[in-house]
This record gives sequence, structure tokens and C-alpha cells, in this order.
Amino acid sequence: MNKKYISLSLALVMSATMSGQNKNAPVNEDESKVQAFELPDLLTCTGGEHVETAKQWEKKRRPELLKLFSQQEYGVTPRQTGIKVKHELVSSNPKAMNGLATEKQVRFTFTGKNKQTHQALLLLYIPNHAKGRVPVIVSYNFHGNQTTTFEEDVLFSPSRELMKKAGSDSWVRGEQASRWSYELALQRGYAVATMNYHDICPDSPALMEHGIPSLLPNYNVDSREANEWGAIGIWAWGYSRIADYLVKEKQIDKDCMVVLGHSRLGKTALWAGVQDKRFKVVISNDSGCGGAALSKRVFGENIARITGNFPHWFCPAFNAYSENEASMPFDQHELLALVAPRHVYVASAEDDSWADPKGEYLSAYYAGPAYQLYDMQGLPSATQPAVHQPQHYDVGYHIRSGKHDVTAYDWQCYLDFCDKVFQTKSDR
Repeated sequence: MNKKYISLSLALVMSATMSGQNKNAPVNEDESKVQAFELPDLLTCTGGEHVETAKQWEKKRRPELLKLFSQQEYGVTPRQTGIKVKHELVSSNPKAMNGLATEKQVRFTFTGKNKQTHQALLLLYIPNHAKGRVPVIVSYNFHGNQTTTFEEDVLFSPSRELMKKAGSDSWVRGEQASRWSYELALQRGYAVATMNYHDICPDSPALMEHGIPSLLPNYNVDSREANEWGAIGIWAWGYSRIADYLVKEKQIDKDCMVVLGHSRLGKTALWAGVQDKRFKVVISNDSGCGGAALSKRVFGENIARITGNFPHWFCPAFNAYSENEASMPFDQHELLALVAPRHVYVASAEDDSWADPKGEYLSAYYAGPAYQLYDMQGLPSATQPAVHQPQHYDVGYHIRSGKHDVTAYDWQCYLDFCDKVFQTKSDR
């Protein structure tokens, strides 16, 4: 990494404030107007040492990069939060999905040192036909567990009354069922676990005090230190708490856990997967800026727009790169590389220019050298593949037709990739 980037970055972080963002900054969605940019070299340490072995990566370069993303983008995850978690089985239905699955609903009760409590609800489907322990896909939902299915016994998520707007058609049963290919996953032998992300931390600066932040002493989203975590960091922490529960489930294979996220939750899945090595496959679906897409391309949603409109997502230090991406001493290809030697998958949508599909692909491609250190294969070409031509190496990618969404095609690709990683058969 160039030393001038380091000194400039430190100066910018020191001067970063919450008020310096431009939520109406101009946006470029014309590929011909993307200016030349230089990516930091993935395998060059801050002192100039070039990484040539997996041991060097793990001992020196990976910790350097993890520190950069912690202190300058997502915020530092506390080693100890002092929060205790209790799990309570609320209901169990062994004949869910017309007998295809056993459904479990588990209440998480979080208790802080301040003795305050907070609750979240996990929905878990486990395939009935599978023999032995099964892999599991963990993924947050946007409007409550009840929106992911038409099953009548699925309870409404606790945050529904807090977040549902009067007169809104959202939060109703089955509203987002098209995004959840439960039956396909179950038929392929995968369990699926979901929780509403608002249950962990409401996605609103004014309402965050109704989530996990209420259990954190002296946490105030509007007066955070430069590297103090925001909502994405807290949601990522929540993914790990779900993993804590799942590793105790006797029917779940703790060595075959997948974390999947769409859009802002794709950013979250990446950050969770980087930090928690129990997730063996990390999947980003249309995660865009602050997720899989390269920031230095400044295409589609940019740092000024995302930090201006969602100031609670990232740590305050990230604001320093608003309309100033060229000064960044890191970029998102390095985030994806931090998953190695586990597996990362990036997916894009053809009509989702806001998330910069080309930038998402290039990020996955430039993560490749970290995988090569482990004799693993990254994406073979800097040229983005055609629509509906998935690339399943040790790094995976596909772009499909359509808009910013999660579709059955996406799930099919993810399951194919996970089968390859876990060396399973589709008739498990």
C-alpha cells in the first residue's frame, strides 16, 4: 500500500464528521464516463512487503486489511459486548411445507449489562427427508419472518409494530415469499434460517434505541467515535448470534453454514462472513456500494450518496471518502479476499445499475490472488461473463436478467455452488 495513502487517510479520518455528507451528490451510470482508477495491491503490506504465502497472508496482510475495514468502513466490533443470549423454542411443526420440513421458531432474548432486554425471532426450516446433519443457509429478511412464507403458523416478527408504516402493504404474510425458495432449498437437503434484521437493530437512526444498541452502554449513533460500529456492524454481530444457536442444533452441520444477504443485507453478510469463520460460504446478492462493488469506480450509488442517506450504516470514518474515493487506501476486492480460504459468491442483476454489476464482478475477480495463495481458483478473466452464465470456481459469480431482487434463479445458482463446495449430492 502506498505510504501517501496512509498519511492522507489518517488525516481524513481525523476530520470526518456526520454532517459532511452529500445525499444528493451526482451519480454516474454511464460506463464511458468511469474515470481511470488505481486499486490498492491486495498482496502488498503497508510496509511494502509482498505476500507470497498463505502464512504471510494470515499472519500479516489479512490482519492489516481487517483492521482497515474495521476502523474506516464498518466500525470495530467489540470483543465483548456484555450481552447474554437466551434461546427459547416457541413452536415446532414437524409437518411444515406440506410435510417437507420441520419448522422451528426460536425466541432470542438478549440481556445487557444494564439489565435491559431485547427480543428477536428466528424461523428455521429443516428438511425432513435428509439423513444425518444438513447444511444451513442463514439470511435476514426485510419485513418479518411472516413475509417469507404463506405458512399460517409463522409468527409475526417482534419489530413489526415498530417498523410498519400505517396503511402500508408491507409486513403482510407472504409479501416477499417470491424471494425465498424454501421448497427448492429443502428439496436439495438444505436447512434455511431467517430473522428480521430490524429485530436486531431497527434500520432507522431514530429507532435504533429499540434494538441491540439499547443494551450497549453509552451507545449513541449520532455521537460515535470515528471507528465505532454502526448498523451494518450490529447486524453482522447478529448473524453470528444466529450461528451460535445453529451450531447447537443436532440436525445442523456446523461445518456447512452459509450466510446470504441481499442489498444492504448483502453488505452485512460479507462483513459477517469476513469476521466469523464458521460461515464457510459467504454470498452477496446485489450488495453494491459498501458491499461487493468497487468504490473507486464511482459508478451507481457512491459513498457520498450512501453515507448521506444512511449515516447510521457505517462508522463515521467512512464519511472521509465521500466524493473522495480516490484517496481510499483500500477497496472492496480486499474485503472479498478476506473470506479466503473459505468461499465467496457475488451475484448481480443486469438492470441494477445502482449496484454497479461490473464493479461487483471486478471486485470478485481482483480478490483472486488471495485464493491463489491456497492453490484455489479465483475467477479466470477480468471480462464479466454474459447473463445467465454462472462462474463456479472457488470464487463464484453470476449476473442474471432483471432488477434488484432475489429470484429462484439466484437460489438455484447458490445451491449449485454450495453443493460443489460441500461436495454434496442434490438427492441428499
